[in-house]
Amino acid sequence: MKILVAVDGSIYSKRMLAYLAAHDEWLGSAHDFTVVHVVPAVPPRAAAVLDKATLTEYYDDEAAKVLKPIRTFMDKRGINVKYVVKTGHAAEVISTIAAKNKFDLLMMGSHGHSTLGNLVLGSVATKVMATCDVPVLLIR
Repeated sequence: MKILVAVDGSIYSKRMLAYLAAHDEWLGSAHDFTVVHVVPAVPPRAAAVLDKATLTEYYDDEAAKVLKPIRTFMDKRGINVKYVVKTGHAAEVISTIAAKNKFDLLMMGSHGHSTLGNLVLGSVATKVMATCDVPVLLIR
Protein backbone atom coordinates (compact mmCIF):
# COMPACT_ATOMS: atom_id res chain seq x y z
CA MET A 1 0.00 0.00 0.00
CA LYS A 2 1.25 3.48 -0.87
CA ILE A 3 0.75 5.66 2.24
CA LEU A 4 1.14 9.41 2.62
CA VAL A 5 1.77 10.50 6.21
CA ALA A 6 1.12 14.19 6.87
CA VAL A 7 2.91 15.65 9.91
CA ASP A 8 2.97 19.06 11.55
CA GLY A 9 5.15 18.51 14.62
CA SER A 10 2.23 18.69 17.03
CA ILE A 11 1.29 16.26 19.78
CA TYR A 12 -1.27 14.90 17.31
CA SER A 13 1.48 13.88 14.89
CA LYS A 14 3.19 12.12 17.80
CA ARG A 15 -0.05 10.31 18.64
CA MET A 16 -0.19 9.14 15.04
CA LEU A 17 3.33 7.73 15.35
CA ALA A 18 2.31 5.98 18.57
CA TYR A 19 -0.62 4.47 16.69
CA LEU A 20 1.74 3.23 13.98
CA ALA A 21 4.09 1.75 16.58
CA ALA A 22 1.21 -0.06 18.31
CA HIS A 23 -0.05 -1.62 15.08
CA ASP A 24 2.59 -3.80 13.48
CA GLU A 25 0.44 -4.34 10.40
CA TRP A 26 1.18 -0.76 9.32
CA LEU A 27 4.93 -1.10 9.63
CA GLY A 28 7.08 -3.20 7.36
CA SER A 29 8.08 -3.64 3.76
CA ALA A 30 4.50 -4.21 2.55
CA HIS A 31 3.89 -0.45 2.61
CA ASP A 32 5.56 2.42 0.80
CA PHE A 33 5.65 5.48 3.09
CA THR A 34 6.01 9.13 2.13
CA VAL A 35 6.05 11.72 4.91
CA VAL A 36 4.97 15.24 3.99
CA HIS A 37 5.34 18.40 6.01
CA VAL A 38 3.98 21.72 4.80
CA VAL A 39 5.67 24.84 6.15
CA PRO A 40 3.31 27.84 6.17
CA ALA A 41 4.46 30.47 3.70
CA VAL A 42 5.92 33.69 5.02
CA PRO A 43 3.49 36.55 4.20
CA PRO A 44 4.33 38.17 0.84
CA ARG A 45 5.24 41.55 2.35
CA ALA A 46 7.71 39.96 4.73
CA ALA A 47 9.09 37.65 2.04
CA ALA A 48 9.66 40.66 -0.24
CA VAL A 49 12.22 42.16 2.14
CA LEU A 50 14.10 38.90 2.76
CA ASP A 51 16.71 37.55 0.41
CA LYS A 52 16.04 34.14 -1.09
CA ALA A 53 18.80 32.41 0.91
CA THR A 54 17.39 33.64 4.24
CA LEU A 55 13.89 32.56 3.29
CA THR A 56 15.08 29.14 2.14
CA GLU A 57 17.07 28.70 5.36
CA TYR A 58 14.01 29.57 7.43
CA TYR A 59 11.84 27.02 5.60
CA ASP A 60 14.54 24.35 5.88
CA ASP A 61 15.00 24.98 9.62
CA GLU A 62 11.25 24.82 10.30
CA ALA A 63 10.95 21.55 8.38
CA ALA A 64 13.98 20.04 10.11
CA LYS A 65 12.45 20.70 13.55
CA VAL A 66 9.32 18.79 12.60
CA LEU A 67 10.96 15.96 10.67
CA LYS A 68 13.76 15.12 13.12
CA PRO A 69 11.61 12.99 15.50
CA ILE A 70 9.82 11.42 12.53
CA ARG A 71 13.13 10.37 10.97
CA THR A 72 14.28 8.96 14.30
CA PHE A 73 11.05 6.98 14.69
CA MET A 74 11.18 5.54 11.16
CA ASP A 75 14.93 4.84 11.25
CA LYS A 76 14.65 2.92 14.55
CA ARG A 77 12.09 0.66 12.92
CA GLY A 78 14.09 0.24 9.72
CA ILE A 79 11.36 1.75 7.57
CA ASN A 80 12.43 3.26 4.29
CA VAL A 81 10.63 6.60 3.92
CA LYS A 82 10.57 9.34 1.32
CA TYR A 83 10.36 12.83 2.86
CA VAL A 84 8.66 15.74 1.12
CA VAL A 85 8.71 19.33 2.33
CA LYS A 86 6.50 21.93 0.69
CA THR A 87 5.55 25.51 1.44
CA GLY A 88 2.00 26.83 1.37
CA HIS A 89 -1.43 26.12 2.79
CA ALA A 90 -1.27 22.68 4.43
CA ALA A 91 -4.69 21.33 3.42
CA GLU A 92 -4.32 22.33 -0.23
CA VAL A 93 -0.78 21.00 -0.54
CA ILE A 94 -1.54 17.69 1.21
CA SER A 95 -4.65 17.06 -0.92
CA THR A 96 -2.78 17.87 -4.11
CA ILE A 97 0.14 15.58 -3.27
CA ALA A 98 -2.19 12.73 -2.28
CA ALA A 99 -4.14 12.92 -5.53
CA LYS A 100 -1.26 13.68 -7.89
CA ASN A 101 0.88 10.79 -6.64
CA LYS A 102 -2.02 8.31 -6.43
CA PHE A 103 -1.62 7.33 -2.80
CA ASP A 104 -3.82 4.53 -1.44
CA LEU A 105 -4.15 6.11 2.00
CA LEU A 106 -3.46 9.39 3.76
CA MET A 107 -2.69 9.25 7.49
CA MET A 108 -2.70 12.34 9.66
CA GLY A 109 -3.20 13.41 13.24
CA SER A 110 -6.21 15.51 14.08
CA HIS A 111 -6.69 18.06 16.82
CA GLY A 112 -10.30 16.96 17.16
CA HIS A 113 -11.87 20.42 17.34
CA SER A 114 -15.60 20.59 17.80
CA THR A 115 -17.81 21.79 14.96
CA LEU A 116 -17.75 25.27 16.46
CA GLY A 117 -13.96 25.06 16.81
CA ASN A 118 -13.64 24.09 13.15
CA LEU A 119 -15.82 27.02 12.19
CA VAL A 120 -13.78 29.49 14.23
CA LEU A 121 -10.29 28.02 13.94
CA GLY A 122 -10.57 25.98 10.76
CA SER A 123 -9.17 22.52 10.51
CA VAL A 124 -6.55 21.18 8.14
CA ALA A 125 -7.97 17.66 8.58
CA THR A 126 -11.52 18.81 7.77
CA LYS A 127 -10.35 20.69 4.67
CA VAL A 128 -8.25 17.72 3.52
CA MET A 129 -11.19 15.34 3.89
CA ALA A 130 -13.41 17.74 1.95
CA THR A 131 -11.01 18.13 -0.96
CA CYS A 132 -9.17 14.80 -1.13
CA ASP A 133 -10.36 11.72 -3.02
CA VAL A 134 -7.82 9.51 -1.25
CA PRO A 135 -9.09 7.66 1.86
CA VAL A 136 -8.00 9.48 5.04
CA LEU A 137 -7.16 7.82 8.36
CA LEU A 138 -7.36 10.40 11.15
CA ILE A 139 -5.64 9.65 14.46
CA ARG A 140 -6.76 11.63 17.51
